[in-house]
Amino acid sequence: MKRRVLLLGLGGAPLLARAGAQLEEPLADAIRSALSASIAQSAPPRPKFEPNQVDARMAYLLWLGEMSERLKKRKTETQIRIEFLETVWYEAKRAGLEPSLVLGLIQVESGFRKYAISIAGARGYMQVMPFWTKAIGDGDASRLFHMQTNLRFGCVILRHYLDIEKGDLFLALGRYNGSRGRAEYPNAVFAARRQWLLPGER
Repeated sequence: MKRRVLLLGLGGAPLLARAGAQLEEPLADAIRSALSASIAQSAPPRPKFEPNQVDARMAYLLWLGEMSERLKKRKTETQIRIEFLETVWYEAKRAGLEPSLVLGLIQVESGFRKYAISIAGARGYMQVMPFWTKAIGDGDASRLFHMQTNLRFGCVILRHYLDIEKGDLFLALGRYNGSRGRAEYPNAVFAARRQWLLPGER
């Protein structure tokens, strides 16, 4: 199901981008508790590595530099761009997701716009529906415009859908968009994901 999101650019001009809306479904108590705990855990401002994780740290720094260069046209301020990418990497890895997949999803959902709001009411980078803040958060939907909060909710929700669909990413992405079983949205995310892979990953 393709939806449109209203974005306000400079001067208040409306900008259009594709977005979706997760459907509210009942959660078992155990799942609700697990998701709530995952959302509530504190996180460092940037990824940290142990002294013996030299290779992992170098791989991360390579990824960060490459992605920062690719994202420069969309986020021109260096510090904001680096903080965004650090958080994407941290929250994606924490949820067991590929950072390239999360970047592709953000590209499709909000066009990397922090304050995007869809017609259905989905908010922020990963277009999270406000009902999630009541189901597994503190009920404050305005916090979905906070970068790390939005990315954490989005990654935790996508991981939840992946678990429900037994690892089937096509169906999980459809659930995320509220269009389960249709190809348009998953295919758009898969295409966008390819733009965020490192050369050796393609």
